[in-house]
Amino acid sequence: MSANADHDATPANADPAPDTTADKPVEPVTRPKPAALTRSRTGYTWTALLAAALLGILLLIFIIQNLDQTQVDLLFWEFTLPLGVMVLLAVIVGALVMGLVGGVRILQLRHAAKRG
Repeated sequence: MSANADHDATPANADPAPDTTADKPVEPVTRPKPAALTRSRTGYTWTALLAAALLGILLLIFIIQNLDQTQVDLLFWEFTLPLGVMVLLAVIVGALVMGLVGGVRILQLRHAAKRG
């Protein structure tokens, strides 16, 4: 018995099945999607480390390109710093102030959530 004999089990004089594919729209072939990659803290940590390294490199380039001395007068202090270092210090102070204000607001919200 050949392999085609199993597929040709219908009698030769039987009517073929009616063509019903003309009534239905042709659907595209869909492939199964691969399993989604799970995200982990380690992956986020590596991403943050890479971003911090790139930011550090850009910051270093900025400081090296801005080595012009600038005089700073702050209250009763007077000193000179490179422009890049001064901008870096200003950004750090701004981030600390922002963190302080944000931290106070978080404490206020926690206190309000415990009360009510």
